[in-house]
Amino acid sequence: MPIKTYNPITPGQRFAAVSDQAEITRAKPERRLLKAFKCAAGRNSAGRITVRHRGGGHRRLWRCIDFTRNKPDIPARVAAIEYDPNRSARLALLHYADGDKRYILAPAGLAVGAILMAGPKAEPAVGNRMALGRIPLGAQIHAIELQPGRGAQLARGAGAAAILMSREGGYAAVKLPSGEVRRLHVACQATLGQVGNLDHGSVRYGKAGRSRWRGIRPTVRGRAMNPIDHPLGGGEGRSTGGHPRSPWGQYAKGKKTRRPRGHSERFIVSRRK
Repeated sequence: MPIKTYNPITPGQRFAAVSDQAEITRAKPERRLLKAFKCAAGRNSAGRITVRHRGGGHRRLWRCIDFTRNKPDIPARVAAIEYDPNRSARLALLHYADGDKRYILAPAGLAVGAILMAGPKAEPAVGNRMALGRIPLGAQIHAIELQPGRGAQLARGAGAAAILMSREGGYAAVKLPSGEVRRLHVACQATLGQVGNLDHGSVRYGKAGRSRWRGIRPTVRGRAMNPIDHPLGGGEGRSTGGHPRSPWGQYAKGKKTRRPRGHSERFIVSRRK
């Protein structure tokens, strides 16, 4: 995915760097795989804001993505590569031999017309999905299950890829994109290859308006607030106010936030750096 810059004729174009979307082969999505959803604007089921600085933005339709690939040993042809406004990765539209159509995350290098398969009979090729017990050691994988049959939960963002390190005693050691090495059951499914749209990290919005189109609202620094509004607020002049922390006093740097005796702690071989 090459990045496109502009010969600026407006201030917003001067610093913008956007995707040229050359890999996208179809502009309109599959209608039967669309679903309307209401933007929660960072609010939970009780209506309270749990994620700040969200709201507004362009209207979107939800693409129903198949994270389980539960059609074993049925070949599917890649019909199109499409844009998804709800995530950084691209989508691949699969046409199965039995007439079904489904979306999956598009791996890097996947071309229209390729034949993909999931299940015990699948070959270890890019885009195919199989259990960790059958994937060659050292292979790049993405869309990994944490529990067998639960669906992909790990390594789903643009450019993400994990590495299958080893297998021992019914568990496989997988090095995640964060650097953490984690043990997963060999029955967990994963897709071979790296998630596409590799240059997503090089995109620059160029102006505040593009952030608002995406539903991202402005952020005010804590030290610019009053003492009643933030722990870092107030002071005569430019005072720091102490250690970086949230408006509710939660430290932002250095404090460990992971549960010390969580259920999944025993599956972590080494933590991320």
